[in-house]
Amino acid sequence: MRTSLRTLAVTGALLIAAAVTAVSAPAAAAPSDNGLAHRSVKVCATATADTAACHAWVRTDVAPAAVPSGFGPADLRSAYNLTTSGSSATTVAVVDAYDAPTAEADLAAYRTQFGLPACTTANGCFRKIDQNGGTSYPRKNTGWAQEISLDLDMVSAICPNCKILLVEAKTNSFANLGTAENQAVAQGARIVSNSWGGSDAADSTYGAYFNHPGVAITVSSGDNGYGVEYPASSHYVTAVGGTHLVAGGGSRGWTETVWSGAGSGCSTLNTALSGQAGFGTGCAGRAEADVAAVADPNTGVAVRYNGSWLVFGGTSVAAPIIAGVYGLAGNAASIDNNYPYTHSGSLYDITSGSNGSCPTSQWCTARAGWDGPTGLGTPNGTGAF
Repeated sequence: MRTSLRTLAVTGALLIAAAVTAVSAPAAAAPSDNGLAHRSVKVCATATADTAACHAWVRTDVAPAAVPSGFGPADLRSAYNLTTSGSSATTVAVVDAYDAPTAEADLAAYRTQFGLPACTTANGCFRKIDQNGGTSYPRKNTGWAQEISLDLDMVSAICPNCKILLVEAKTNSFANLGTAENQAVAQGARIVSNSWGGSDAADSTYGAYFNHPGVAITVSSGDNGYGVEYPASSHYVTAVGGTHLVAGGGSRGWTETVWSGAGSGCSTLNTALSGQAGFGTGCAGRAEADVAAVADPNTGVAVRYNGSWLVFGGTSVAAPIIAGVYGLAGNAASIDNNYPYTHSGSLYDITSGSNGSCPTSQWCTARAGWDGPTGLGTPNGTGAF
């Protein structure tokens, strides 16, 4: 049965107060679409130099609840035409900063709620390590802990049979997150999901953390509308933009437009993907994004965190969804991030919406073919991955 997005009829002020206790950043209005005016907050503080912020938003007009609201696994798999469950031989890693003490318990509750197979330390499906491969976990940060729960739930929703490896960086510095990235690959992950970013940077500085042939690395494009972020702008990753997803419409049964918060643009610091040639990006360097998935908190997803159900959005949702699709495809060892460009027919092209104003229209406005906010489009099965 489809878990529909709904707003609980509770006094607005009390509702916002209840949700804000769970986050670590000041309240702010999320970029909105289609006239919706739901309230959301970013869960992580703004990135400073050489650090990253997570890209999750939590709805504050949907109180922490005992039952889920927002899209669940059946919704997401229907929207993206995903009919397989993946292989337990495939490990998807999630790299984030700081510790989430309740991550495994919350993951278990999410999977039980939606009828997914158990994924625990005991059965060998789930592992949690620090950036050095051990169990000396960093301190907790509430915003990043919420991000971790979001990421684990989205990988589970899309690839329920995949193993999951959580790697926790000591801090949100690029250096520590990069060390965690390398550790994920060293531990055997063939797909790595990253729902964080900061100011655009050069691969000549940080690229060694992401240059892993035979590993599919997904990175969220950012939540501030038009503007390039790193590591989404890296030559070595799949940059994942965001959409506003609504049930109903057309033969697909779902409608998607650009989420106004999705990051996009043209990096002057990193080289273009060879696959982008011929797609008219208008960018001499690395154009962002490559593909997309749901990200608008107004059409957000159900997430279990610290014993309660919340509704999340942000391109933090989109990156682990695409990581899960790579997991379903089981093809990561033999492809690189140009693969979606040679298989763009296996994507739903998003042709409506914008994330701001920009000097080259396709960097911020949807069109047929490639555009910045949604790249080549959203998954239509696993054929593009």
